[in-house]
Amino acid sequence: MRFAFVMDPLERILPDKDTTFVFMLESLRRGHEVYYVDPGDLFVHHTKPFARVRRTEVRRVAPEQREAVRPYQLFEERTEPLEWFDAVFMRKDPPFDLAYFFATQLLGLVDARRTLVVNDPRGLREANEKLYALNFPSVIPESFVSSDPVRLKAFLEELGGEMIIKPLAGCGGAGVFHLHRGDRNLNALLETATDNGRQLLMAQRYLPAVREGDKRLIMLDGEPLGATLRVPREDEHRGNIHVGGTCVRSDVSERDREICAALAPRIRTDGLYFVGLDIIGGFLTEVNVTSPTGVQEINALDGVRLESPVIDFVEARVAALPEHTGR
Repeated sequence: MRFAFVMDPLERILPDKDTTFVFMLESLRRGHEVYYVDPGDLFVHHTKPFARVRRTEVRRVAPEQREAVRPYQLFEERTEPLEWFDAVFMRKDPPFDLAYFFATQLLGLVDARRTLVVNDPRGLREANEKLYALNFPSVIPESFVSSDPVRLKAFLEELGGEMIIKPLAGCGGAGVFHLHRGDRNLNALLETATDNGRQLLMAQRYLPAVREGDKRLIMLDGEPLGATLRVPREDEHRGNIHVGGTCVRSDVSERDREICAALAPRIRTDGLYFVGLDIIGGFLTEVNVTSPTGVQEINALDGVRLESPVIDFVEARVAALPEHTGR
């Protein structure tokens, strides 16, 4: 098969961390052709979506060799309709900005009878990674969305004087604050975070269990694949790997399965095939859909290869497309 990966520049890839890297590696191992697509190289001609692409190969390279040997190689450049590919993986990292939004619009023009897009562009537009969790009230902590510092302070009091706030378009823990009633910086933090009442943000009850770890649970087609706990540093409230969180082994618990079951019907309807859930103390806090990561960390801790069932799933979905050419 031919797989296209819409993603950030290959020179920024982290071979020991990036989930996209192992998706590409597994695809190549099975004999599929892999193509790199910069989001800026998507275009539409007479309503048909095209891209300038380059065939690529990736490989494991020891850290001490990476200055001399790149973990990827790019080959010939060509321009093709997106329906020339069997599957297109949308793996551009957040933030979800206008460029990302328009890229999903272009990908939405792909004929879904011929080519699979993972995740579905419509689902990507629908599922803000913070707000989407509000569709599942039985499994989330008390939450509040507003741009009004006065209302947010009232919610803080409702929760007993402690809460987390985060920007709706943030990623990697950026802009996440742990607020306390008695903090003299409280007003300034709320004014800054809301841009003086012009920017919506999400507030949630602070979950002390975050000290034990913020669980990243990988879901495939509504079912749990594996999980890891991201434990924050002693001087941090955020467990994100980007800000120094440490990954430790974690099983998929019965509560995790309950959360997955609550999400699965909506997740499948929205075409969100590959998803990363953030779970703290048994509560869902975020649903990551743009380019969920965590696969390599779980692989290393559990001795598994989660990329294998993901590519199995893509191959099966492609083979079942009603107008797939079987190339």
